[in-house]
This record gives sequence, structure tokens and C-alpha cells, in this order.
Amino acid sequence: MAKKERIREVLEQGEGIFRLNPTFVPRRFGKAGKRLKLHPDDYYALGLERGSIKERWFSSTITANNGPLAAGDEGMSYVAADYGTEEKFSLKEAVEALGEELIGKELMEKYGGWPMYSKFFDFENPLFHHVHLTFEDAARVGKLGKPECYYFPKQLNNYSGECNATYFGFDPDTDPEEVKERLRRYNEGDTRITELSRAYRVELGTGWYTPAGVIHAPASYLTYEPQWNSDVNSVEENVVSGEIYPRDMLVEECPESEKNNIEYIFGLLDWEKNTDPHYKKTYFRPPVVAGESDAYCEKWITYANDYVAAKELTVYPGRTVTIRDGAAYGCIFVQGHGKFGVFDAETATLLRFGQQSADEYFVSEDRAKKGVVLRNESRVEPLVLLKHFGPNHPDVPREVPEQ
Repeated sequence: MAKKERIREVLEQGEGIFRLNPTFVPRRFGKAGKRLKLHPDDYYALGLERGSIKERWFSSTITANNGPLAAGDEGMSYVAADYGTEEKFSLKEAVEALGEELIGKELMEKYGGWPMYSKFFDFENPLFHHVHLTFEDAARVGKLGKPECYYFPKQLNNYSGECNATYFGFDPDTDPEEVKERLRRYNEGDTRITELSRAYRVELGTGWYTPAGVIHAPASYLTYEPQWNSDVNSVEENVVSGEIYPRDMLVEECPESEKNNIEYIFGLLDWEKNTDPHYKKTYFRPPVVAGESDAYCEKWITYANDYVAAKELTVYPGRTVTIRDGAAYGCIFVQGHGKFGVFDAETATLLRFGQQSADEYFVSEDRAKKGVVLRNESRVEPLVLLKHFGPNHPDVPREVPEQ
């Protein structure tokens, strides 16, 4: 474990900013979309039994729910201490060592640490219809609930994969017994549960908020997903693109005594939210301008929820700006190159598994409030980054604009 003095020294050298190593995460199911800028030879870097790499996690202080073969720190972000060596320490260590010096007093007092992470979700095929548990239901198995958000960056979506639409919830006219009956037949054949749902075609440059308790089957676009510190779900669709998902995935987050109780399993759904007759009006998130000038444009892309927020910042070619935020944040560059504070920042083109990069950072609350200077060093291409926040940014919009 890195010593507190060394962690603080690295933060001071970065003038309040940490540079993070890429964190790639395999999943044992589905097909890789191969839009993560990972070298083609490295998608099975952790072995065939682990499945291909389909996600990249950002600003993570938690581990992935990836079963007994996963390393104890799989999914966790690490700070790169220096370009010339492999010295590193986890972001979790840094938060524990520096506390409010890094993430601010409010987050430490309310949550005891950094409460969210983000990821790139990258599947070629659509994901199964599944629900992330509410905080109440997750607590019964010693975990946290998982509200999450989606944004579809144009820079990373040169193709849509097999399915260009996401299913959310159930049609408002669905009878609860229709869902329960399909769950009872989980092992007998394809539940075809999305027949009861509603699909919305993905619009690049926009996003959605998905509360815990809402079932969803994500499209096969690369998706930027700010979310709460949890990796917990119940899978209600048992056959997707010809791949079979065992009943264990339906009940893995149920207490042992409830794993054969259809009423309990069904109860993991927030039925009112799932059958909202105005679902898009309630949960669709078009971008909202946070600030702009002839040098930059910044938009809120995740907002109007109690858990996480995110922005997309674009700095125009050849321009320099100072951007201030009222909270600590992580970020990932998705286009261009230039300066990010004292760092040379550049969007990744091709990464080998395990190598360092210059596209991902974590900004302390103090540095965020003082402002980060960004310079776009291209004469022709925008410099674009995505920024993820916890629940304490003072300027995040609390309401969805009229659509």
C-alpha cells in the first residue's frame, strides 16, 4: 500500500489532478463490440474462461461482480504515479488516505468515500433484460442499489452493433401476472420477456436516466454510463442472440430463502416506474448547455437525479480555457489532444492491456473549484472530454427541459 505522504506528493505534482491507468473489465457473456481502443490481440487478455473484455471502468473504487475467477481488485482504478515507472496505487487507497483533501468534506461525511464510477459499455449484441436492485432490496444481500445513466458519444459509435434500440420497463397495459408467468417458466424455454416491454431507438449525443428497480435491455452501442458504486442485478431474459443465461443470474442477488419465490423476485421491480406511461418524458436526457463561448461549449449530459452527474466539454481548435466545477470529478478524453492542467492529454488510439495512457484523470475538489486549464493543441480537431461527478455538484440541473 502506498504511503499517505507519497499519495499526496503525486497529487501535488499533478497540481490537484491524478492521471489514471486504463481499467478494462471482461464479462463472461455476450460479444465484445471492440470500440474500446483496445488492441485486437488483447480482448481475451485474461483468458478465454473469463470472456472477452467489453467494458472500461473510470474513477472506480469498487470491484466488479465477476465471480470467483476475478482478481480481488478487478474493476478498480489505479493512479499512475509516474510515466517512467510502473509505480501505482489505487484510487480507493488515495481516497482513504486523503479523504476530504481529495474529494471534499461533503462526500466524505455523507458516504465515507467516492460514491460513484463510470464506464464504457461495449457489446456487439444487445444485453439481456435485467433490473438493478433498489437500495432496500440490495441491502438484504449486503450490497448497494444501482441507479445508472447512459450517454451515447458520437466519437465512439461508428457502428451500432446488432441492435440499435434499448428496452425500458414494461408497456403500461402489462398485467403483473404476465411477467410472473414468464419468470416461472425461466428454465422451460425462451421467456421472450421483451415482448412486454417498450424499445426506444438510440439517438447519438443524448442519454437516459435509469432508476434502480427499472428493467432494461441496453442497445449494442458503446455507452458512457455514470452510475452508483454497485454491480448488482437480476436477469429476467434467458435467451439473447442465441446465448442462454442460466436461472442463477435471475436469483443471484436474492436471499437464499427467496430464490424460488416468484413474488419476491417480481418485487425487485419498481412497478410504477416500469409502467410509467410517459417514460421517455420522465427519463430521457437531452443535453443541456452549461456554458459556452467562442472557445468552448460544455453540456450537461447526466442530470436530474439524486446520485450522479456528467458533462461533455468541447474545447475548439487552438483555444485555451479555464473550467471550474464545484465538485471533484473523473474524466475521459474521447477526441483530440492538448493540455489538461500540467498534463499532456491525448485521446487513445490503440491501447495494449496493462499499459499506461494519457486520456483518463481524476480532479480533486479543490482543483476543480480553482479551475483546470485546458488547451487544445490541434489546429483542426476539437478537444472533447466526458466528466463524471457524484451527487454534490452545486450547478447540476434538477429538472428535465421541456421536450
